[in-house]
Amino acid sequence: MRLGVGPQYLFAYTGGRAFDPDLPCAVFLHGAQHDHSVWTLQSRYLAHHGFGVLAVDLPGHGRSDGPPLESVEAIGERIAQALRPLDVGRFLLIGHSMGSLVALEAARRMRECVGGVALCATAFPMRVSEDLLAATRTNPPAAMEMINVWSHRASIAPFVARPGNPGPGFSIVWQNLRLMQRIARVNGSTVLPTDFAACNAYAGGVEAIKALACPVLFLLGAADSMTLPKFARGLIETAAHGRVVQLPDTGHAMMAENPEGVRRALADFARSVCRAPS
Repeated sequence: MRLGVGPQYLFAYTGGRAFDPDLPCAVFLHGAQHDHSVWTLQSRYLAHHGFGVLAVDLPGHGRSDGPPLESVEAIGERIAQALRPLDVGRFLLIGHSMGSLVALEAARRMRECVGGVALCATAFPMRVSEDLLAATRTNPPAAMEMINVWSHRASIAPFVARPGNPGPGFSIVWQNLRLMQRIARVNGSTVLPTDFAACNAYAGGVEAIKALACPVLFLLGAADSMTLPKFARGLIETAAHGRVVQLPDTGHAMMAENPEGVRRALADFARSVCRAPS
């Protein structure tokens, strides 16, 4: 499905069902150097259990028109612009990592029609080391390999242990790396440094969450070494209606490492903030 009024459109995956604007709408926002596919399992579940689903490719990512935008605020504004014309009664915004910051900014701009916000693997500020920022510009393949290892909990990051390899010929660690490489190949070499610089520069998190009156879910991985749970504390303490779910033995790539835990937490939250048919 295409969102927006052009000339640059956003692509949204609808979870295997035709989008119905009469249903409460769950909007999924991916993280840096990713696309909507990281949400396939969770988005399909909500799409088949009473929600309209839009798993969006951010500008310049996946099948959305580009270029990638240079600030979290600009991405949040683009998302809000694309969603407003849909005439949906209630939105639930769900974001992972960089997408969690984008969800905050989009929700601030649309707070009159947002029923809840779920921030997955979030942190504020979302600082990136100078060495990694430099690597995203000068040696993207090496940067992607480092990011990929740090995105998975230590027990599976060596590429050999289950559930990193849940079946023959399948590895969630290699799958994540291949996705990042595909984004670079299809959408260009500027996506990675632009995304990570935007995360590093974003300073509006506290002001954004203060502006929200809706419930906010903080879904955190206990074994996340990219956005450590303690770095979400400032947002958690500021949220007027915050609730925290911490998934044990789960790293930054939580949708792949612990798909059932993420699905259950998001489904429970979605049902609690948006009435939907079962």
